[in-house]
Amino acid sequence: MRRLCLWAMCGLLAGGCAVIGDIREESKVNVEKHDKAMRTEEAPPEEFAWHRPSEAPFRLAGFAWFRQDGAYRRMPLEPQWPITEAVDKLANCTSGGQVQFRTDSRKLAVRVELAAAATMDHMPQTGAASFDCYIGPPGHQRYVKTSRFGWGGTSYTCPLFEFPEREMRNVTLNFPLYQGVKEVHVGLEPGAKIMAPPAYEDDRPIIVYGTSITQGGCAERPGIAYTNILSRKLNRPFINLGFSGSGRGEPEMARIIATIPNPGCFVLDYEANAAGKQLENTLDEFVTILREAHPEVPILVVSRIPWARDLISSTQMADRVHKRDFQRDLFEGRRVAGDENIRFLDGETLLPDDPNECTVDGVHATALGFWQMARAMEPVLRGLLGP
Repeated sequence: MRRLCLWAMCGLLAGGCAVIGDIREESKVNVEKHDKAMRTEEAPPEEFAWHRPSEAPFRLAGFAWFRQDGAYRRMPLEPQWPITEAVDKLANCTSGGQVQFRTDSRKLAVRVELAAAATMDHMPQTGAASFDCYIGPPGHQRYVKTSRFGWGGTSYTCPLFEFPEREMRNVTLNFPLYQGVKEVHVGLEPGAKIMAPPAYEDDRPIIVYGTSITQGGCAERPGIAYTNILSRKLNRPFINLGFSGSGRGEPEMARIIATIPNPGCFVLDYEANAAGKQLENTLDEFVTILREAHPEVPILVVSRIPWARDLISSTQMADRVHKRDFQRDLFEGRRVAGDENIRFLDGETLLPDDPNECTVDGVHATALGFWQMARAMEPVLRGLLGP
């Protein structure tokens, strides 16, 4: 009798599992079916005249070697000094690239061919592989839209705005953060006027060297990477040289960076990738190489932001404090020795409002984290750059 009851119970449980399986199958929700705002859009190509952003009067920013190599790439194709395989690959990611112009077109779209599909499991495709669009005058740019396309796609044609009225607008398009772009065309109404964008406040680029966080991991869309936020706030060109897991302060990288003409400022934010004694062994030489090429250009070094693991690892916390103090003391020593255009910024101050709520994985920032970082860095950079 007891055995029969057990058999019956197993049958009931088996039946229950089958029902649960059916419920789960039926509960798969096609969000786009129920919410129009979640649907991707495709711009009909025939409605637009297509333009290359590398041609006048468009202004292409963020690619220091584009005129030399003709590629949307953040390192030269044939560098004078050797670079690691990782940096060579990551240089094809277009983080920090921008297209700026003015137009009276009522419609705008982008037609994009990516180097590969987005694959990251903790960063949205909209940040890794999409363009986003801002409009408005310098200092008052406002986000409009992000290109969206089917998951795993490598090419797309997406609308970014459509206004009812025709008027001249300032436009900035931000390139993807974690994928390469083989080709991009800007689509405008046929016959629309295209003019050069307003002048920068200062056209000397601010060059930021660092890690995955510098590159923009894991921003929800390109305009949220802190270098892009600061570019809007300061009305200055930025060159983003953040290399995910690979910003390690090699002297060869310093020599390549030092060849970028007419720099306005160097920002060094690579502590997070410098394991062991790597920071102590590289930072002073890195700065010396930059100084030999650019004696008066401001240099800002930034220690890393707090990580969630700092709370549970006393060893890691001690390492962060040690490296922070090392960078501060090194730069203070250089100031005492007469280098007045050098500053240290404590990364702990970059996330003042609950840093543990500012990342996607305990390390890489969300929009909230990047916004706080940019807000904290802005006055420091303004002080270094001067009027």
